[in-house]
Amino acid sequence: MTVTSKRPNIIFIVADDLGFADLGCYGGRDADFGPVSPVLDSLAADGLKFTQGYSNSPVCSPTRFALMTARYQYRLRGAAEEPINSKSKGSTTLGLPPEHPTLPSLLRGAGYRTALIGKWHLGYPPAFSPLKSGYEEFFGPMSGGVDYFSHCSNNGTHDLYFGDEEKHEEGYLTDLISHRAVDYVGRMAKGDAPFFLSLHYTAPHWPWETRDDAHLAAEVKDNLFHLHGGNIHTYRRMIHHMDEGIGWLMAALKKHGMDRDTLVVFTSDNGGERFSDNWPLVGGKMDLTEGGIRVPWIAHWPAAIAPGGVTGQQCMTMDWSATMLEAAGVAANPAYPLDGVSLLDVLKQPSRTFKRALYWRMNHRGQRAMRDGDWKYLRVDGHDYLFNLPADERERANHAGRDPARLARMRDDWEAWNTTMPAIPEDATVSLGYGAKDMPQR
Repeated sequence: MTVTSKRPNIIFIVADDLGFADLGCYGGRDADFGPVSPVLDSLAADGLKFTQGYSNSPVCSPTRFALMTARYQYRLRGAAEEPINSKSKGSTTLGLPPEHPTLPSLLRGAGYRTALIGKWHLGYPPAFSPLKSGYEEFFGPMSGGVDYFSHCSNNGTHDLYFGDEEKHEEGYLTDLISHRAVDYVGRMAKGDAPFFLSLHYTAPHWPWETRDDAHLAAEVKDNLFHLHGGNIHTYRRMIHHMDEGIGWLMAALKKHGMDRDTLVVFTSDNGGERFSDNWPLVGGKMDLTEGGIRVPWIAHWPAAIAPGGVTGQQCMTMDWSATMLEAAGVAANPAYPLDGVSLLDVLKQPSRTFKRALYWRMNHRGQRAMRDGDWKYLRVDGHDYLFNLPADERERANHAGRDPARLARMRDDWEAWNTTMPAIPEDATVSLGYGAKDMPQR
């Protein structure tokens, strides 16, 4: 296939709390209304699907630190809070430092137009905001989750912004985000510069509301976690609304003749929560078991990616940020070397896989994990596990006693990696309101 030398437009789509098997192309079941994700399934069929892709964290904001910096989130104090919540308002430490180079700031410095449409969740103004970290435009919520109709966060305050100013706008948030993205593409089509669009949906994050559930807003506003509400039918419809919006976006790219030269990447910020389907994986959000960190990764770029590809290349969020920089021909800031490894060669030729180790750590339950080839080392609540994932993706057959030498070697590797990261501050906290208290514990 002919690979273009033209700098691509880049659209980075991130769902929120989507399970590994929620999409049809990852084995998800049809809903009562039919296929849940026909647009994303089509993007996977016409592009490249990763089966062994991960998020940098099993919870929202730490993954977003890694996405923005292409570095392990543990390097930044703000990411030690799991995740940042409304109590962080006014903090000058719990957020993405404006002086830190980011994916959008590096691209913007190289001539890209940049916008974030959707969720930020990397600290609150005045100390932090998307406009301080490389984005020219921002529309969306600052916090982790908001009601889809009133656009209020879990402390009851309105949380929908245009730039750094509050923006009151009626409508279902998923649709508002999608329509803004379509409008942005239309405006960018009139210029000559390539663009980078972060399209960060809140769907299918709680509260559990579809496009037709405006009547629930008054009830949900004071109970944003919606512990007594929701069901799999609502949840699947929420994914479908997001999928429809992505369809509107792809139609806009095609209308303006931009679809061939636009790299579109889709993923989730972490594993699924209460109503998600993670099969065959175990666990979910807040867990370093596979269900908490293995997520869909779909790449679509007709100028460079052949259709119908599937790869077992292991990767995590920060690798995709490094990939986008390389695709745009933009170098990292030498004072902030990347931890992410570019996947560009894999996108262009899926047989060019390479080996690398992946590492995680999590305050919650003293979790740590490492993926190295077929093997995974995991610690939860002080207990060590060793799993051969191709043979046991459900992480049930613990080889720790059977292969102590491998366990010791991987544990030593994790410890050596951990010494290269800042220690977890003693005052760092974990917010369990984001779903862990409702997930089955290992």
